[in-house]
This record gives sequence, C-alpha cells and structure tokens, in this order.
Amino acid sequence: MADSSVSFLLDKLNALLQEEVNLQRGVREDVQHIKYELERHKAILRVADAMEDRDPELKAWVKGVRDVAHDMEDAIDEFNLRLVDQHGQGNGSSLHRFIFGLKTMRARRRIALDMQSIKSKVNVISQGRPELPGIGSRSSQRLSSRLDSQGDALLLEEADLVGIDKPKRQLCDLLFNEEPGRAVIPIYGMGGLGKTTLAKQVYDDPKVKKRFRIHAWINVSQSFKLQELLKDLVQQLHNVIGKPAPEAVGQMKSEELKELIKNLLQSSRYLIVLDDVWHVKVWDSVKLALPSSNRGSRVMITTRKKDIALYSCAELGKDFDHEFLPEEEAWYLFCKKTFQGNSCPPHLEEVCRKILKMCGGLPLAIVAIGGALATRERANIEEWQMVCRSFGSEIEGNDKLEDMKKVLSLSFNELPYYLKSCLLYLTIFPEFHAIEHMRLIRLWIAEGFVNGEDGRTREEVADSYLKELLDRSLLQVVSKTSDGRMKTCRMHDLLREIVNLKAKDQNFATIAKDQDIIWPDKVRRLSIINTLDNVRQNRASFQLRSLLMFDLSDPLEHFSIRGLCSTGYKLIRVLDLQDAPLEVFPAEIVNLYLLKYLSLKNTKVKSIPGTIKKLQQLETLDLKQSLVTVLPVEIVELQQLRHLLVYRYEIESYAYFHSRHGFKVAAPIGLMRSLQKLCFIEADQALMVELGKLTQLRRLGIRKMRQQDGAALSLSIEKMINLRSLSITAIEKHEIIDIHNIFRPPPYLHQLYLSGRLDIFPRWISSMKNLVRVFLKWSRLTEDPLVHLQDLPNLRHLEFLQVYVGETLNFKAKGFPSLKVLGLDDLNELKSMTVEEGAMPGLKRLIIQRCGSLKQLPFGIEHLTKLKSIEFFDMPEELITRLHPKGGQDYLRAKNVPAVYSSYWRDGGWDVYSLETLEERETDSSRSTAMRSLENCPLWKV
Repeated sequence: MADSSVSFLLDKLNALLQEEVNLQRGVREDVQHIKYELERHKAILRVADAMEDRDPELKAWVKGVRDVAHDMEDAIDEFNLRLVDQHGQGNGSSLHRFIFGLKTMRARRRIALDMQSIKSKVNVISQGRPELPGIGSRSSQRLSSRLDSQGDALLLEEADLVGIDKPKRQLCDLLFNEEPGRAVIPIYGMGGLGKTTLAKQVYDDPKVKKRFRIHAWINVSQSFKLQELLKDLVQQLHNVIGKPAPEAVGQMKSEELKELIKNLLQSSRYLIVLDDVWHVKVWDSVKLALPSSNRGSRVMITTRKKDIALYSCAELGKDFDHEFLPEEEAWYLFCKKTFQGNSCPPHLEEVCRKILKMCGGLPLAIVAIGGALATRERANIEEWQMVCRSFGSEIEGNDKLEDMKKVLSLSFNELPYYLKSCLLYLTIFPEFHAIEHMRLIRLWIAEGFVNGEDGRTREEVADSYLKELLDRSLLQVVSKTSDGRMKTCRMHDLLREIVNLKAKDQNFATIAKDQDIIWPDKVRRLSIINTLDNVRQNRASFQLRSLLMFDLSDPLEHFSIRGLCSTGYKLIRVLDLQDAPLEVFPAEIVNLYLLKYLSLKNTKVKSIPGTIKKLQQLETLDLKQSLVTVLPVEIVELQQLRHLLVYRYEIESYAYFHSRHGFKVAAPIGLMRSLQKLCFIEADQALMVELGKLTQLRRLGIRKMRQQDGAALSLSIEKMINLRSLSITAIEKHEIIDIHNIFRPPPYLHQLYLSGRLDIFPRWISSMKNLVRVFLKWSRLTEDPLVHLQDLPNLRHLEFLQVYVGETLNFKAKGFPSLKVLGLDDLNELKSMTVEEGAMPGLKRLIIQRCGSLKQLPFGIEHLTKLKSIEFFDMPEELITRLHPKGGQDYLRAKNVPAVYSSYWRDGGWDVYSLETLEERETDSSRSTAMRSLENCPLWKV
C-alpha cells in the first residue's frame, strides 16, 4: 500500500523536475534527494506491505513513509494549483503581469520551505529504516512464511460438512472417467470455501483409495521450497508402497528427486494432491516428475487463483469451480453451529438471517461466526442486533474469529503492490453495491493507481488489474453482458469487512455513513452515503483528493463542496456525484483545476458552462442519463479528455427498446486528440471530417446521421485504427446509412450497431473477424443478411429489428459457430425459419418477438442442443398453441430447454405465459419471473 503512494509520488516528482519551472535555489536538489531516498525504500516497502500487521515497529515505519509521501504530494499539488490559479493573468496589463510574478514567487518560496521540511522527515525515516536483509532471499522467505495459514480447512471439520455430496460426486466422476492420460483437476475459489475440505473428502474416500493405490497429499503453501516438497512426496510414496526411502534422499538435488519420483510412478496409476497452490511455478516444477503413462493417473490441485487452475489443466484436464453454499444449506449449517443443531428461536430469526447474508454462503465464515454466536445470551436480542450492525468491529475484536480473519487476510497480504490500492478502493462503494466495470477502471486511473505500459493504454492495464482480482477470487461477477464480458462486480461481504479494516487502519478512505462515525485526523478520500449531515458536523482536517456520494436522500438544491469542508478541497482529483439529486451544475467545480474525473451521471443537470475549459486536467466527463443535450464550444479546449459520455436512454413502453438521446457541439471536435470514447454526438458534415483526426478513439457513437454524411464518415472510420465499438443511428428510420465504401475497416472492431436503412449489406462487415456483437435496426434489406454474417468466427450476439423483408431465414450448417444470443424482432414478412444441423452449435438464448407472419416453430430447432431459453413476445396465438405441452409440439421439453416464455399485448398489458403453466395465467410469483425475463430482453440495451 505505501509502495503505491510512493510510486504515484515518484511520477509527480519526475514531472516536477522535467517541467521548465524556475524553482528557487536548492529546491531542485532537495527534490532529487527526496526522490532518491524514496526510490531506495521501494523494494523494502513491497515486502513490508505483507508483513506490517505482525510487526508493530515495521508498521510504524511504513506509516511514516506513507505520511511523507502524502505531505510531498500535497506540497506539489499546492504548488501546481497556485500556478494554475494565476494562469492567464500575466497576459494582460503590466500590473497583471507583476501580480502574476508576485504570486508565482510566493508559490516557489512555499514549495522551497515544504521541501526542506519534507527532506528532514525523509532523512529521519531513512535512518530508521528497518533491516530486512536479502530481500527475496531465504531470510525474507522465512519471514513471509509466518503468513502462511493452514488453508481453507482451518475451521472446517467433518461434522461441519454441508452440501458436499454433490461436488464430491462430481469430482469422483472426473477421477474415474476413462481418460487414459494423466489429467489435472484443479479446484479453485476464494479462501474459506472449503476447497481443501472437499479435496480431502474425495482423497480419503475408500473407492478412490482402491482405484489409486499409489497416492500422496502435499501441503504446498505460499513459501514452498521445491526440494522439501519433492522430499515429502518421495517419503509418502515409499510409505504407500511399504518400502523405506533411500538414505541418500536427504542429499539429493531437485533434478535427482524428480527422476526418483518419476521412476516410482512410471508403471502405476496414481493420485497426487497439491493443496494450497499460490504460484504457477509450483506446477511447472512438479509436473515433470509426474509421468503420463496412459494408466488413468490424476492430479488434484486446490488454489485461490483461476490462472493457476486454467494453466495446470491446459494440457489435459478439467477445472472445478467450487461454489458457495445455497441459502438453505447455509442456514442449516449456521443453525447447527450457533444453536448446536437446534432450530433458530423465532425472535432471533430475522437478525440471524441478516448475519448469515453477510457470510455470503462461505462455509468457513458460517462456521466461525456460528461458533462465536453460540455463547451469546439468546434472550437478549439487542446484543445480536449489535453484532449485525457492527460486523467489522466484531471480526476485529473477537478472538474466536481470528483464524477466519487470517485465512481471508492471506489473499490480500499476498497481492502484488499494484493491486492493493485497487482492492482497497472498492470499500468506498456501499455494501451490496454492484460496481460498474468501466466506472471502476476510470476511477482507478484518475486516482493514479494505474500506469501506462508499452503498447497498452492505461484503460487496458486497469482492465488487466480487474481481471487479476477476479482470477484471484477477490471479486465476484454480479452481471455480464450478452457477449460474456463483465458488466458489474462486487466483493464478497465478509472479505469486504476484512479489507475495510485494513482501509481504516491505513486511513485509505473515510466512509461517512453513520452519525457516530469516528473521523480520522486527515481525510483524503471521502465517500458519503445516504446523508450529508454526518459530514457537516465533523471537525476533521480535509486534504481531499476524492469525493464520492451514494444514495443521498436530501435534494442538493444549493450543493457546495465548500459547505461540506471549508478548506482542503481544491486539490480534488475525483468528484463522483452519480445519482445525486442535483439539478444545477455546481459553479465551484470549474475551480477544481486538478480534477481528472467528473461524473454527473443520472442527475437532472441540464447544461454545462463554458468555464469548464478551466479543468485542463480532466480525463473523464460522464454525463450519461443527465439532461444535457448541448455542450459549450469551449469543451474542445480540454486536451486531456479521454472519455466524453453524454447520452440518455428512454424506454419505449411497447417494444421494450431503449432509444438514445445524444448531444451536439458547435466546435471542431478533432482538436480533442486524446479522446478514446465519444458517445453520442449528433452528426453534421463538418463533424464527419473532424472525426478522422481522433485516431485514439476506442468507442464512437453517432446520432442523426444523414445519407450525405456517409462518404466523409467512411474516410474518417478508416483512420480510426484503434476503434473497438461503432454505433450509428440515422436521423430517421427511413434514412439510408451509406457506409459501404470502407475499404480499410478498423481491424479490432468488436461491436457494431447500425440503426437506419441499408440499401445493400455493407460487404466489409463480412471481413471483421473480431466482431462479437452485431445489432441491426431498420435495415429493411431485401437480401438475406445471414449470408454475410454466418462465417464470422467470434460473433456471440446478433440482433435484428426490422432488418429483413424476406419470407424465409435459413441458418446454414457450420454457420455462426460462436453465437450465444439471437434476437429477431418485427420481421413482419418472415413466415419460416430453418436451422440446419450444425448451425449455431452454442446458441443459448433465442428471442423472437412481433413477427406476425411466423406461425410455426423454426424447422430444425431440435438441433440447438445448447439452448437454455426461448422467448416469444407478442407472437401469433397459433405459435403459442404449438408450445402447449398437450399440443403435440413438446420436443423442446424433451431437449431439456428449461425456460420458454411467451407473451402478447392484450388490453393495454402483457399476457405472459410459460411452457410449464400454459393452461392458465401465471401466478404473481411466476408471472414476475417471466416479466423479469421480458424486461431483461437484451435488444438494444447497450
């Protein structure tokens, strides 16, 4: 954590030294000295971050480094702010130039004094630097070994096992299958899921022992030593075969040990378990000693990391994702541990279920918390409610929960330095909050947690950070897009409490949620939840870099940051007012000269002032779902802006489609060379030419396109070599989108959305091998569009709305090899569909709506063996009847299609039916389920 602060500061120091600023004599040397000392500390900080919890002296030193880094950052930002504050005043009269020079002199004098003070602090810290000799050597490995835990089985005993029969049976099936080669079965998931417990149950099963007479269980842990691991394996194998191990084993080198193991296993069917694997190199080191002798041998690996699971089973094997306990089984286990097998007293059930919800189906947490609650007085409901309200404090102060805390903390302590700040940042969001993927990435970047790398943008690097946290089982995917990308994520509730404790301990962020919050001495990041009252009453010292608000109940009629904190707010980099009850753009925002991220998403703000040009550091301006439709011409002066997002959705009640409203700007948009995302801008002739200058664009959305704009837009698109997503909407549904003459389309285009007439299908689309999504609307093609799309190898989601005026659609064999979702809407002339065997082999979801001439099921629908749901909306009753279980057309049921919904508009409302209860109208419960499916229809919700 401290290393992240230092790394961020070093970037600022480099920038300060490179700028042509006339610092006072000696200041540059002081800055160089501070930079040198901090760089010396970086290596030890990366080790110390994982050890400070167990060493008070080391923890105090790390805190000192962090505080100095913050002081230095404040000094540089204050200096830059004073210069920016006076920028432009020197261009006027002689008096103005004199004043500007005077103010600049004061700024230089101030930073000179700051540097002298900070230099003294750095020297004190350097003198007190703890000795951790040979970082990366055996001594540091011995130190880090103290962090190893006993793994997921620490608190899980055989008596605690709940719901293990099914996963145990699945694992045994993988062990017993007929695959002759050596297969690897990794079991992965977050700490506390019981991976070790499950593996041990399988390993000790008599049938398994009978099949694999040669077997061994190896505890790996974080700080494994290869020679010791191999010696342990040799000893266990000799014990199993009933022979003493050679005396020379103790002196053997790794390669000799591997050869000995290989000879022992060469003619046997064996089972080896590698428990608690943290590094890929473990498998790389061991696999050469485990022969694949076509005897059906197996290796089981338990790990918290998905990349290790996938890597180890890449050659031959299958990964096993161990899941959380379902609600019913979790409740059974909770009651078993809390009430010694008895049922929960009725007066405690509500609070107990709230506590259980925080455990999130994690067996280790349920067992630990149930054990801690078992000694509570059951008559005193207030005591139980207090546990629920102060869950984090309970974890920190309860000795019975200490072991659980160690298991869950291990994943955080083991993180590389660059991910710790990223994970801590998630504590800023309210509990149970689903965090938007791109919002999180942009916030990380604005906070300075992400540096660019050769060949990759900061956004791409941040995306890799997010994926790494997912692969380490530290984040959970809440929702995905239809093409499989993560849409929202969150932390497991209990892990969040553990990380929350670390964030508080390091004063990473202040969460103003409760009235009785204990404020730290200094507030650098502030998250306000529900109300502003708890902020206005505090006496903390603000040095704000970030201000975020969530779920505010009070209207912000005259919102003022100064009203929240009278000082210490002008250095803010992040201001996120998403969903705030705000109607007017707060005028003081334009004086936050260092602001990098501004979100007014889903507010009622209607206009943006031209003075926004003062925010020269701004990188993200998010005005989605606001009422802004026009941007001032001064917006193009924001040369650092990377993400300009200005649009809102409106739901058309009948068709459940989203329509978009964009914005217009009367300025040469081509000046904004840093733009990566531009959505959704209204087209004009000049704009089409200007767009060609934006070669960094990743995502482009255009509205109100005219046919005559097509030629200029086509030339501009050819220059956008980095474009990933393109959306074009015509000015009206009958207007032709003329983009046929694109001869060099963007090679990495993933998503294409075209809303407007197409006189012919653009042939260049057929060559776009990276396309994942294609949505076409109002095309009115007379030729079959499937011909041009069926060979796209990566197409996962295809939507048609008024796209085709023909009577038949034919899905050819081998066509659409990767398609998962297919939606067809308002194809009025369509009378029949044919699905040849081998077409769309992976299709999971089929949506057909408002196709009034289609009165029979698609021919060959039985070939879609992976289909999970079929949804017919507002379709002819003849087709609905054919779905009736008693109507003779029930082969869908025979194919185990679990969800078939049908509906049509009647008397001003939806009649919704499902395959299961077609004889009668749905009950309220099942009807709401069907309606949720209807409302989540993926058409045009991008």
